[in-house]
Amino acid sequence: MNGSNVIVKDVCKAFGDFSVLNNVSLDIKKGEFFSLLGPSGCGKTTLLRIIAGFETPDSGNVFMDKEEVLSLPPNHRKVNTVFQNYALFPHLTVFENVAFPLKIKKVPKDEIIERVNRYVKLVQLDDHKNKKPSQLSGGQKQRVAIARALINEPQVLLLDEPLSALDAKLRQHMLIELDEIHDKIGITFIYVTHDQQEALSVSDRIAVMNQGDVLQVGSPQEIYESPATNFVAQFIGETNLFNGIVCSVNKTGGSETEYMVELDIPELGRIKVTTVDEVHTGQKVSFTVRPEKISISTERRVTNREDINFFQGVVSEPVYSGFQSKFYVKLKDQNAGVSSVTLKVIKQHAVYYEDDNQIVWKDEVFLSWSANDGYIVEAGN
Repeated sequence: MNGSNVIVKDVCKAFGDFSVLNNVSLDIKKGEFFSLLGPSGCGKTTLLRIIAGFETPDSGNVFMDKEEVLSLPPNHRKVNTVFQNYALFPHLTVFENVAFPLKIKKVPKDEIIERVNRYVKLVQLDDHKNKKPSQLSGGQKQRVAIARALINEPQVLLLDEPLSALDAKLRQHMLIELDEIHDKIGITFIYVTHDQQEALSVSDRIAVMNQGDVLQVGSPQEIYESPATNFVAQFIGETNLFNGIVCSVNKTGGSETEYMVELDIPELGRIKVTTVDEVHTGQKVSFTVRPEKISISTERRVTNREDINFFQGVVSEPVYSGFQSKFYVKLKDQNAGVSSVTLKVIKQHAVYYEDDNQIVWKDEVFLSWSANDGYIVEAGN
């Protein structure tokens, strides 16, 4: 496995009275594609700059392969950084831009030619070696920046929102290329982004940050399916989030301990949810169910399953997006009137002729989801 293990331990950083990082600790594995994900101002770029050596923490430490690196200047660390603004030399060609770090090190000319050609080929710019940056597209410029960062053969590549200047389609294309480059060279990538789709698409693991804290570290599946906090549940994808109180808890058995929990949620009434975490009657919790987990139909579906949650409502807003439709459904209250409570529901369009009757504005609909598809996010006392 190539790359270096990066350990961030109890790192704190403040600018004046503003605390940017609060005792942040991470263990990033060798060869991992690891993303720092969070909104603007959450501290992710500052953390990246500390790893790179461009900032010094107020306290804490950073290790690479068990070696403390805070005392090392940036050019003595086994890292290189790709910035969002490319930082290319406009008067140099693609070849000359990529070769620049090697010329600074006075690497022999023959070796420079061999290595530049290898990395230009890696980023698929063989036919553009003699062009200036002004003759390149945004995606091509970013590839030049990546090749230049890789030419020094670092153990860790730091990427600070490298695709944010690109349009949506090009960003998605470059993301796949970036993942392929990582697979080919196998070094550690630490990727900073505020775009949750980017992080979910390519990361081995993600650290979700907010206001200087790391809220959760896990695989994309863990972060999405089992959010640790209300913020993570709402920031990653879309969800329906409610507060409730535990009414009953019953062990369901099986190979691991699992509980069937009934919650009293003021907006929904009684709902069922399974959990592997122990909760107790009377406990305050947060409950979430993702929109795509909810089944929607204009017909009432009868089932004997006791783990299904059923609701009836009226479509207040349908949003068609080609591959899916999103419905905002106002639920009916106990008196059969329409309440102000709205659930978001997403219906995927697979095969057109197999879809149910088209659901439109003001349709009365039936919603359902399994207890296994809901999730208790936060539990209080």
